[in-house]
Amino acid sequence: MELEMDVLVKRFKDYISFDTQSDEENDKVCPSTPGQLVLAKHLAEELKEIGLEEVDLDNHGYVMATLPANGVTDAPVVGFIAHVDTSPDASGADIKPQIIKDYDGNDVVLNENGPIIFSTKDFPEVLKYKGQDIMFTDGTTLLGADDKAGVTAIVSAMEYLVQHPEIKHGKIRVGFTPDEEVGRSADRFDVGKFAADFAYTIDGGELGGLEYENFNAANPTITFHGRSMHTGSAKGKMINALSVAAEWQQMLPAGEKPEYTEGYEGFYQVHKLEGGVEKCTMHMLIRDHDRQKFEARKAMLQTIADFLNAKYGEGTVEITPHDVYYNMLEKIEDGNMYVVELAKQAMEGCGVTPDVQPIRGGTDGARLSFMGLPCPNIFTGGANFHGRFEYLPLNSLKKAGETVLGIAVGAASLKK
Repeated sequence: MELEMDVLVKRFKDYISFDTQSDEENDKVCPSTPGQLVLAKHLAEELKEIGLEEVDLDNHGYVMATLPANGVTDAPVVGFIAHVDTSPDASGADIKPQIIKDYDGNDVVLNENGPIIFSTKDFPEVLKYKGQDIMFTDGTTLLGADDKAGVTAIVSAMEYLVQHPEIKHGKIRVGFTPDEEVGRSADRFDVGKFAADFAYTIDGGELGGLEYENFNAANPTITFHGRSMHTGSAKGKMINALSVAAEWQQMLPAGEKPEYTEGYEGFYQVHKLEGGVEKCTMHMLIRDHDRQKFEARKAMLQTIADFLNAKYGEGTVEITPHDVYYNMLEKIEDGNMYVVELAKQAMEGCGVTPDVQPIRGGTDGARLSFMGLPCPNIFTGGANFHGRFEYLPLNSLKKAGETVLGIAVGAASLKK
């Protein structure tokens, strides 16, 4: 089973022509930007055209569709999920892709105006794709492989199965979601309506990526209440909320910050601070793969708050807790490791070596796993997401689509 490169590239270019940058500030409507709904409508029509059934697009931009079983009736239903939005971190409008054929390993001039240079010194990882065709931008926008490469892989795999009825498979469900980049795409994902036994988000990075461990995540808000006084008569009376916040920051473990950690190491991060002497608000990130360590990190914040409240007066520091997602490993290990093995076999079947790594972040699959849908994450092939130096080795995109094919066919051998 081999996908045609020209078809993949044409489809991907089509998808990135839609401006679907999501908006973190707009949490009143879904999708957060109108362009996402435009692409969702386009996808719904395309899925109908290639022969999928039960194509459904709701008012919030969620697309679901079915490829009916072909000769296999007792296999579990497998699902594939990707998101249509691109990151708010860089422009996704008027993307100008360019393909560097047979990449020679040197720096790439993305844009002569400036000039804008893709430097191998800054991004040495690109050298492993020497000799391959790689798609870049013109250096003024992101590329959008996160996650339009995932959408491309899924749609292309489904089209291939429709065009090759001799390939037997069970029922397959596909889903495309909005607002993943702003953390809200799982909010309205109807697991019951999707009705898959297990699924995969096609939303990872470079070739071979297979992820079924992620951070436990909390985003607490810390509010510091001060006492404002005229600076000329403030001695012994003023409590500067900003100073208390600075003291809080200094009480966090110095080496347990994102810039000092890797792999399975967790961290504390002061993400945003706003306010003044009378009151200021701090937004934090708490991350750890280990659930017990995660809970201990949250408990430590309360210990710091208790200390500062004893020092400055009760009510000086308030914590508003907010758990965001948990490590999907809990759900995968609970009788669902077969979904990981199926993905590994599919990758190896198309010549890809699985690269299993813990995610130092989260995916929709983490939340969906806790909603009852076991859902590891699989590579799209792209790199340097969310910025103007994003790139996509085209062979990696092809292998992503073929991995989807391998999983779809391999699932037919499983029993419900």
